Amino acid sequence: MSDRHVFEYALLRVVPRVERGECVNAGVLVYCRAKSYVGARTHLDENRLLALDPRADLPGVRAALRAVEGVCAGGDAAGQAAGDDPGRRFRWLIAPRSTVVQPGPVHTGLTADPAAETERLLDLLVR
Repeated sequence: MSDRHVFEYALLRVVPRVERGECVNAGVLVYCRAKSYVGARTHLDENRLLALDPRADLPGVRAALRAVEGVCAGGDAAGQAAGDDPGRRFRWLIAPRSTVVQPGPVHTGLTADPAAETERLLDLLVR
């Protein structure tokens, strides 16, 4: 039996001007049902974002990214989602929305350590 489990992930994208469709990758969401894990790691490259839109709302983007991390963490930081299981929190976070911080498409993979996978994907796809 393998110690690797299926996981799903999605990038978090910052789209400062929705009408232009340009984006900066700013985080990653990871969900592994077998491990009851949902996690997010974010990293905002402010210079890249400001290159797309010099008037981007940096405090607002930072707050939105912190909110995503809070929902994944659960507890008081998750607000109304605190009582939801990890899968439900992940599905809520990946639901399409037309805001500045948007989830990308969901992809899958195999991992033995979803928390380490979250960090690996952040380094690979965001930083």
